[in-house]
Amino acid sequence: MNEHTRSSLPAGFMRRLPPLAALAYFEVAARTRSFVGAAKELSVTPAAVSHQIKALEEQLGVALFIRHHRRVTPTAAALSILPRLQDGFAALVDAVDELRSQGEAKDVITVCAEPLFATKWLVPRLHRFYARHPEAEVRLQASLHSVDTAPGGPVTASAFSRAGIDLAIRFGYGEYPDMDSSLLLEVALEPVVASATGRSTIAEVLDEGALLTDNTAGRSNERFGWREWCEAAGKPFPADAREHHFGNGLLALEATLTGQGAWLVCPELVETELAAGTLRRLSEVALPCRFHYFIVSPERASPRAIVTDFRDWLLDERRLASGQEPETAVPG
Repeated sequence: MNEHTRSSLPAGFMRRLPPLAALAYFEVAARTRSFVGAAKELSVTPAAVSHQIKALEEQLGVALFIRHHRRVTPTAAALSILPRLQDGFAALVDAVDELRSQGEAKDVITVCAEPLFATKWLVPRLHRFYARHPEAEVRLQASLHSVDTAPGGPVTASAFSRAGIDLAIRFGYGEYPDMDSSLLLEVALEPVVASATGRSTIAEVLDEGALLTDNTAGRSNERFGWREWCEAAGKPFPADAREHHFGNGLLALEATLTGQGAWLVCPELVETELAAGTLRRLSEVALPCRFHYFIVSPERASPRAIVTDFRDWLLDERRLASGQEPETAVPG
């Protein structure tokens, strides 16, 4: 029997099924154990959820929920069919996603990375990817949503699908279950200052106490700032330090370039400014971070070729940065 027909449904099966919307309302309500919670997830009113559930119960001839004053409890009958219904919805979503992907432009890839990395590391190198794949279109999103808040998530294939992202360069722990993940850039922070300022040594910077802090990873519990750097360097943290906090690295970079203080940054992200002499290192002491940059994409048996190509190119860029030969030749 052909694999595409071995699970053929019986003739007239649609007449036996209740409306798909009603089944979806039931799934959310049973999973959240709440009509109010289901309403929030579905962006409808609790009354709309209640109406759909009541109509479904009448059509099926079985009670699905026990109504209490402020909550609902799924009945034994509801709980018995919930896992199979969820499996069915998951299979339906996968099938629709597959159809949608076949209709999308095969050479378009959507990539997400945090703003400093996207602007200072990725964009200056993109011409080399286009040299390999002139037919490609990279849609780059610079977003702090690519920064981890905790180990292990929330990074899932369904989250990527909802956001329309094919591949992300995440700044975080590197713990992404059920995802394909590769280390791209290890991060260690060094102090830099604008060359045009009169500050010539780290001692002068600490004495003045004008310290700039990038809060990119501030949503996590990790700390890798000036206090930690001073400890690593064996220097006292200045008691009168004025730490100026910025929400992302691009803001901190601009503040540093305009002479507002010294900043702790991964040197690979400001290599252009260091090479041009607009920024200079104040110390060779580097503060290792637990956060690094990782290439992350959903694990799939047959990923789109453009996603595989982009991931391979990123890994070649990592090899080039470390003085190794890329695995794939770059067209001249």
